[in-house]
Amino acid sequence: MLGGLLSEPGYLAPFLVLVLCGFGLPVPEEITMLGAGFLLYQGEVDMAPIIAVCLAGTLLGDSVPFFIGRRFGRRALQLKAIRRVVHPERLRAIERRFERQGALAVFVCRFIPGLRLPTWFTAGTLGMPYAKFIAYDGLGAIILTPTLILLGRESGERLSVLESKIEDLHQILGFVVLALAAMLLSHLWISRRWQGQGRRTPDSAPARRPEPPPDGDRP
Repeated sequence: MLGGLLSEPGYLAPFLVLVLCGFGLPVPEEITMLGAGFLLYQGEVDMAPIIAVCLAGTLLGDSVPFFIGRRFGRRALQLKAIRRVVHPERLRAIERRFERQGALAVFVCRFIPGLRLPTWFTAGTLGMPYAKFIAYDGLGAIILTPTLILLGRESGERLSVLESKIEDLHQILGFVVLALAAMLLSHLWISRRWQGQGRRTPDSAPARRPEPPPDGDRP
C-alpha cells in the first residue's frame, strides 16, 4: 500500500522530506506536515493515506540517527557532518534528561524542535532497545502528525476565506476610487463652467470714471 502511494507526487514529497530530516535536512518537520495538510485541503491527497505516509517517513527518518548512535556511539561526533547536526554540548543535557525520565524522554522530545535528532542519537548511544525507542517515538508521532496535518488543512480553508474577502475588498475599493474620480471630474467641470460664465465681456464692463485734471488745469 505504501509503495503505491509513493508513486504519486502528493504523497512522495512529504515522505522524502521527512526521511531526509533524519539525515539532518534543515527543514522543520512541522512545516512539512502543515504542507501535507494544505495538500489535503486542495484535494490532492486523502486524509488517512497522507497521515500514514507522514508517520512512516517520520519514524524512518528518526531511526537514522538512532542507529548511527547505536553503531558508532560518541565516535560519530568526530565527523564534522555529524557534529553539525548533533551538537556535542547538548548531549550531556539530553543524557541527564534520560537519567531523570528514562525512555519517556523520547516521547517528550518528539514535541521539542531542535532536540529531536540529538535525542534519537543519544538514545542509540545509551543502548536503548529499538522496539522501546520506536514505541515512545511512535506514540508522540501519532499525536503530533495528525494534529499538524489537520491544522494545515484548516489553515488552507481559512486562507481561502481570507482571499475571497480580500477580493471583495478590492472590488469595494475599486468602486470607491471610481466614485471619487467621478466626483472630482464633475467638480472640475462645474468649476470651469462657473468661471466661464463669470467672465466679463468688454460691453458689459462698467464705464471708467474720468480722471481728475492735473493741478495746473484747475480753475
